[in-house]
Amino acid sequence: MRMVFLGPPGAGKGTQAVMFSEGMRFLHLSTGDILRANVKRGTEIGQKARSFMEQGLLVPDSIVIEMMLDKIKTSEAGKGFILDGFPRTVYQARRMDEELKGLDLTIELVVYFKTSIDIIIYRLTGRRICRDCGANYHIVNMSPKKEGICDKCGGELYQRKDDNEEAIKKRLEVFNGQTKELIDYYKKQGILEEVSGDLDAGKVYEAISGILNDRDKNRT
Repeated sequence: MRMVFLGPPGAGKGTQAVMFSEGMRFLHLSTGDILRANVKRGTEIGQKARSFMEQGLLVPDSIVIEMMLDKIKTSEAGKGFILDGFPRTVYQARRMDEELKGLDLTIELVVYFKTSIDIIIYRLTGRRICRDCGANYHIVNMSPKKEGICDKCGGELYQRKDDNEEAIKKRLEVFNGQTKELIDYYKKQGILEEVSGDLDAGKVYEAISGILNDRDKNRT
């Protein structure tokens, strides 16, 4: 199954992507992780991205998509992958669809994590991120074994500057403005399903698993 996990910041997309990548062997394609990995390895694509990042600019869609496709081509991702938080606009979605078509692949399912603003603010204001590997934690729901230290790599945990209530609300305004058209785009294709991002991670996992099971039954 080739999927997109779509939803606002703090909806739990990354958590679910990790759970499904570990439980069902889907490849987890996170733009942030892929960008960091390419920049760290000094790949040709990573050097292109670094030039924009160092200027504080957004990495162009063409570079992000190139990184995604490179990862898909050099793995068995055709058998199953999750695009985590990408695409964010209809333009990106169309570009990605065109490039995947060239590989004889299509997006089969888009899961939209509908999440209330109070839950998002709670999650993001308590979020902590590893500087080295990008792993996510929460000071209440998913705290590290040792305060301020990543369980996975021992890196330092930090709080994003924009993980405060005022900045979060502005980010949600931007997200909502971009996403309505994107949701309609996938609805028209008949591949959009909605889950409640307000639920705890286990319940969300069960809901998505149920969607996957139903689709498997319909294909047989």
